[in-house]
Amino acid sequence: MTSRTAPQFCHHRAAGVSLVVALVDQPPTRRGEDVEPVDPVPTVLHWGADLGRLEEADVLAMVEARRDWAPHSALDLPTWLGVVPDQARGFTGTPALQVQRSEPGGAWAPRLVDWSMETEGSRTVLRGQDPEAGLRSATTLELTEEGLLLAATEVTNTGATPLAVQAVRTVLPVGSEAVELLDLTGRWTRERTPQRRPFQQGTWQRASRHGRTGHSSTLVMVAGARGFDFRSGTVWGVHLGWSGDQVHYAERTPEGDAVLGTHELLGAGEVVLDPGDGYRSPTTYASWSGEGMDGMSARYHRWRRRTSPGARSPRPVVVNTWEAVYFDHDLAKLTALADAAAEVGAERFVLDDGWFRGRRDDRAGLGDWTVDPDVWPQGLHPLVDHVHGLGLEFGLWVEPEMVNLDSDLAREHPDWVLRGRGSLPPEWRFQQVLDLQHPEAYAHVRDALLALLGEYDIAFLKWDHNRDLIDGGHRGRPAVHGQTLALYRLLDELRAAHPAVEIETCASGGGRIDLGILARTDRIWASDTIDALERQRIQRWTTLLVPPEIMGAHVGGPTSHTTGRTQHLDFRAATALLGHFGIEWDLTRATPQERADLAAWVTVHKQVRGLVATGRYVRGEHPDPSVLVTGVVAEDASEAVYVVAALDSSLTRSPLPVALPGLDPARRYRLEPLGPRGTGQLPAPDWSWVREGHLELPGTVLAAGVRVPRMQPESAWVLHVRAR
Repeated sequence: MTSRTAPQFCHHRAAGVSLVVALVDQPPTRRGEDVEPVDPVPTVLHWGADLGRLEEADVLAMVEARRDWAPHSALDLPTWLGVVPDQARGFTGTPALQVQRSEPGGAWAPRLVDWSMETEGSRTVLRGQDPEAGLRSATTLELTEEGLLLAATEVTNTGATPLAVQAVRTVLPVGSEAVELLDLTGRWTRERTPQRRPFQQGTWQRASRHGRTGHSSTLVMVAGARGFDFRSGTVWGVHLGWSGDQVHYAERTPEGDAVLGTHELLGAGEVVLDPGDGYRSPTTYASWSGEGMDGMSARYHRWRRRTSPGARSPRPVVVNTWEAVYFDHDLAKLTALADAAAEVGAERFVLDDGWFRGRRDDRAGLGDWTVDPDVWPQGLHPLVDHVHGLGLEFGLWVEPEMVNLDSDLAREHPDWVLRGRGSLPPEWRFQQVLDLQHPEAYAHVRDALLALLGEYDIAFLKWDHNRDLIDGGHRGRPAVHGQTLALYRLLDELRAAHPAVEIETCASGGGRIDLGILARTDRIWASDTIDALERQRIQRWTTLLVPPEIMGAHVGGPTSHTTGRTQHLDFRAATALLGHFGIEWDLTRATPQERADLAAWVTVHKQVRGLVATGRYVRGEHPDPSVLVTGVVAEDASEAVYVVAALDSSLTRSPLPVALPGLDPARRYRLEPLGPRGTGQLPAPDWSWVREGHLELPGTVLAAGVRVPRMQPESAWVLHVRAR
């Protein structure tokens, strides 16, 4: 037997994850007396559980153990699934690179050769080229200290004529045990709805064509072992950090390859590279876990907490004015609302839509970012000064990417409105999109925002984006790619000029949530509905990607403005407790008792928000679908807070025992209810541990389950657990 040498490889290890990549060659094929060599192909040999220390012999053994054989009626030599799988080598799935030369001739399907591998620390760069097609590529794979895999590919035009980029995909293999898929869909006020299906042969693709991430966009595409859930099962998940059009997909080929993929969704001619120019794909953030989706989420959460430039703690309690006053801005009304906000313990007061010139409803004013002198003859100074005098920070709502046709900006500069043809796109909420690729339009918005931040002491911008981009064009080409990059540049400029200002990403609720926008913002608005029943589900799945402390979660008024449901304060407050707590309620109309109860809940949140911002987010798997269990557990398992919510009436006469996940089975814990007593949590006198105030049990017992008092539909218990 001919001895073989180990291929060049890299092995990255972190937080229980291994990534093994090797330049794998094929045995040469003989044609008569000639020997035709086959170029090595970079291949992900393993992405999953930590393999421990590997020697060269181990990697060679991995290659030999996984080397395929050539069946009948197929290529004479078996192929490897490359890091950049290509059609020219016989890959029958979706190719990683799709490009088109402006002039015919040469190779139309890239086939990369002359691969090299460069590894430094936790990062490996794989470089290849195709001289015949006139391009080269560089794929970067990085395993972070949290065990999160970051991947991106850059393509450079080395030819003599322009090269149109159709798609640059990140393709990652998943294990053979991945037989089920989960992704999310939704709509306005019903974002983040899960859907599952078998992982069968073919392609399951989720494309978002909204010009923003989209309410229906899946935050993460997940493949996993049969029956995986939040707490168990092996899972692989991918997320594309991009705020424009995008695709997530799962694919299984008849040859046996199973992959998860992502890419920016580009329009025809949207990205054309002149000779020497390059295009870099958005980063794909991939997470593996052997402990279900909670383990997958934990990697995203820890990475974002470590790397976010705007990570700040504690997160201030917010009062936002939208559902309290809408467009009816009046200084006396708003100062009274600020007084009530301070009374209940809020720390930030945010003035929402309606403060700028001509903005008495949603049909006019967008684009004219100066304070309306008719409503605010002294500017915003009287309100800002009053808010600061109460010890609160001041925040302001803006929607800089949009324009109303009934605005001075649109009347003076109609050519600044984004459009793909002579006529305008259909209106959406009576507004159009401002073309941020137009240098003068960009400068107008930037300077207007800088002027506001320069004149007023503003700690927070609520940055909204209330419509999809439809038929958007710039200089005869699709505009979403350039518009998204211009937005990123605008946010980067503002942050550089005012690094202390926090920014929330809001897009008519949860329409723009991704790690691209979160690299430049500090908070998300998960949904425009703050109906606690809807929010229980939305927040449960939004945190699949987003850490809870940056997820805006507000206590609304007694009757929801979006659904008409009336809910008890305790259910509304408990639902908001494990997020970035806020209030969206006309507190000037709340009774003294309601204000006192709300103040008590604000105090509870302040007691636990440090844990929310640093702990591990866990979701219990209760057998009764009417019960949702959500918690945050300290990294050392010394403390935890759980919200046990009843969404509907129970399937059983008494609630089934509730398992409290994430605790240390070797420790004993003290368990007690948390929250204002006697305000609707329905404490029942026949549960002795509730009557006496606490219970002590081993972690093993709490993980097996404890009974909580009977709950009415749309109610919740908050439980505080401390190690003894």
